[in-house]
Amino acid sequence: MKEGFKFEKLLIWQKAMDLGEEINQLTNTFPQKEMYNLSSQIRRAVDSVALNISEGSILQSNPEFRKFMGYSIRSLAEVVTCLHKARNRNYIPEEQFNNLYDDSFNLMNMMIAFRDRIK
Repeated sequence: MKEGFKFEKLLIWQKAMDLGEEINQLTNTFPQKEMYNLSSQIRRAVDSVALNISEGSILQSNPEFRKFMGYSIRSLAEVVTCLHKARNRNYIPEEQFNNLYDDSFNLMNMMIAFRDRIK
């Protein structure tokens, strides 16, 4: 069996990957006029969450890893703001917004707790 990368074992990375796929599917339903605006912005932000976790975990000092976790946390905040915009523009129903918001909130708390354990 392959050893794999250490970040692949991190629950926060796995959840960030799942959220990224869910958001990507969601943006396929946004109006065409948002292709280069909100759709692109939220996809890049949500992808950045998992990307920064993985980048920070490989060959970085603990202070550097904490810095990358900070980038990841800020990207997730950007995702939440984009979700608010999508809801306000009636691109997603309230129930779907609430589910994605709750997932994001839980992931944010997990990421902050993880970052705070990196010494």
